[in-house]
Amino acid sequence: EVPLVESGGGLVQPGGDLRLSCAASALTFDDYAMTWVRQVPGKGLEWVSSIYSLSERTYYADSVKGRFFISTGNDRNTVHLQMDFLKPEDSATYYCQAAYYNGESLQYDYWGQGTQVTVSS
Repeated sequence: EVPLVESGGGLVQPGGDLRLSCAASALTFDDYAMTWVRQVPGKGLEWVSSIYSLSERTYYADSVKGRFFISTGNDRNTVHLQMDFLKPEDSATYYCQAAYYNGESLQYDYWGQGTQVTVSS
């Protein structure tokens, strides 16, 4: 099992910003699709953003487009999610996923333990 460790969550006022990080000491993200999802209690997982590390192509949910920015670190085993202009509805537990695909077929994935983001005044 390859542990992914998220960090950077916390309490922030509306309009504020946070930077989440996802790190894996035993994994290089070049071969993986890296994704952030979030979940609020009682609801399913909501996809937030993905990056395909080799191509650096990024994708965002409409709800966060223009406010959130995903990137990989120079060490190639860290992924960041810069979250600006946060809204109360962004409050959730944020999870990081590293997914390995063969073509379009998911072969296996790894998940972090989550980091809590609370946006409140």
